Amino acid sequence: MKVFLELGWFFKQEKKAYISGIIILMFVAMLQLLPPKVIGIIADHINNGTLTKGLLLEWTGLLALAGLAMYGLRYYWRIMIFGSAVKLSKLLRNRLYYHFTNMSPAFYQKRRIGDLMAHATNDLQAIQQTAGAGVLTLVDSLSTGGFVILAMAFTISWKLTLICLLPMPLMAILTSWFGTMLHRTFHEAQEAFSDLNDKTQESITGIKVIKTFGQEKEDIESFRKQSEDVVQKNIVVAKIDSLYDPTISIIVGISFFLAITFGSKYVLAGELTIGELISFTTYLGLLIWPMLAFGWLFNIVERGRASYDRVSNLLQEKVDITDKESALEIVPSGDIQYDLSSFTYPGEKEPILKKIHFLLRRGETLGIVGKTGAGKTTLLKLLIREFEDYNGEIQFGSRSIQDYKLEKLREAIGYVPQDHFLFSATVAENIAFTNPFIEIGKINEAAKLAAIHDDILQFTEGYQTVVGERGVSLSGGQKQRISIARALLMNPEVLVLDDSLSAVDAKTEEAILSELKENREGKTTIITSHRLSAIQHANLILVLDEGRVVERGTHDELMENDGWYKEMYLRQQLEELVEHGGH
Repeated sequence: MKVFLELGWFFKQEKKAYISGIIILMFVAMLQLLPPKVIGIIADHINNGTLTKGLLLEWTGLLALAGLAMYGLRYYWRIMIFGSAVKLSKLLRNRLYYHFTNMSPAFYQKRRIGDLMAHATNDLQAIQQTAGAGVLTLVDSLSTGGFVILAMAFTISWKLTLICLLPMPLMAILTSWFGTMLHRTFHEAQEAFSDLNDKTQESITGIKVIKTFGQEKEDIESFRKQSEDVVQKNIVVAKIDSLYDPTISIIVGISFFLAITFGSKYVLAGELTIGELISFTTYLGLLIWPMLAFGWLFNIVERGRASYDRVSNLLQEKVDITDKESALEIVPSGDIQYDLSSFTYPGEKEPILKKIHFLLRRGETLGIVGKTGAGKTTLLKLLIREFEDYNGEIQFGSRSIQDYKLEKLREAIGYVPQDHFLFSATVAENIAFTNPFIEIGKINEAAKLAAIHDDILQFTEGYQTVVGERGVSLSGGQKQRISIARALLMNPEVLVLDDSLSAVDAKTEEAILSELKENREGKTTIITSHRLSAIQHANLILVLDEGRVVERGTHDELMENDGWYKEMYLRQQLEELVEHGGH
């Protein structure tokens, strides 16, 4: 029952609803005592030959009123208790979502998407069950069971009541044992479901790759094995769960046997009437539900505890990137300066960046080039504070980027990453992601700047074309340019293009860069690229190699050196010449 203590904060928050629901439940439990008593009284009247029509109508009328009262009260306790449980589910779901949005990339490197989805679905459902059906079962089983036992003991026979309750300690021991096993096995079943969820999400996302390499059969077989594992672990849970009802039924059966055996003896001895024995066995029948409910309670509680442990552990993971108490509530602008000694990714030993020092004046363009894995994207991720444990300082507008509110810092930066993500929405909605209510004219302007406007007009429904999940219906170049348009619509102080022109042809690249130069006068632009033509116009070019700046300067300055930049530029020029047939 530890989970009820852990959820105590919520029960306090919704105490009015839960107290009202519990009081109503107890009234229902007391009203349930009436029918067995009335049945016994009528049975004695029949046995004694004293039952009259008026007496029968009187007692049956009382039963009808009790039935109507229970009908209404049961409606209201469901609203109180089950309604509160739904609120808990909503509250935890919102907390989880808020937590997810505040976590850094390091968190998502450790956690799988399918696992997080399982937390937000299956686990929350199990917790909701605990706060709803769990509370109901606990209160109802204790109140109904307690009132029935008191009625049996004080209105009929305390001796017969004690005899019939003798098997109950055995039930408590067995259900507790089952509960311990259920907690362990349900936790394993939930973990298996998380793995299957992750596998499904990964396979659907990567379906193009699977089909391209002809791995459908292998992927289906892998899914089948994981699905079978989920089934097997849930069968283990079901086997333990299925022990509750038979165990309780046997114990209840023993109690009925004792009631009939010793009750008959007391009737013959004149200590009980026939009607009282009938009432007693009917009361005993009412005890079946509390006993079954108690077994069911262990099932619900152990599932809820396992799920609450998983969700709590997730929510307790600390947010890596936080604001200072005195963080500035202004959007930064001005020069950008890096004075970075080193940066190492969490869990890694070797630094990915070393001795990065440069100043980028406001309104200038910075080009960053280098081999794959040289640290170009990492350099940009530090600017938008995706990671913070570095030695040194990064300044924006003569202040450390950590002096600004994270939200305000990112308002100043329009970041177009390498892996373009489009939502399953219309083209217009994807471009207007940061400002859903902006007028269509502004969206068109951003699309023209990104050289995607003409392409969009060719789509079936133009700007209202739904692109499909992750932009599945678009080419790589179209996705890149829509992502660029999305960033441009922000009109950011700093535009960051992280290898965002790789999927467009040279002519389109030139058109985009020309539009940016003309329309972003006075604003800063940072471009990383493998194609040097994309950055040759930059005011400052950095060449990175193994996390270090090995060359720096303008295009002309770097061409005067016999370094990597000159060699790569001449090679790309030759490749382009060959592609065009040597002309």
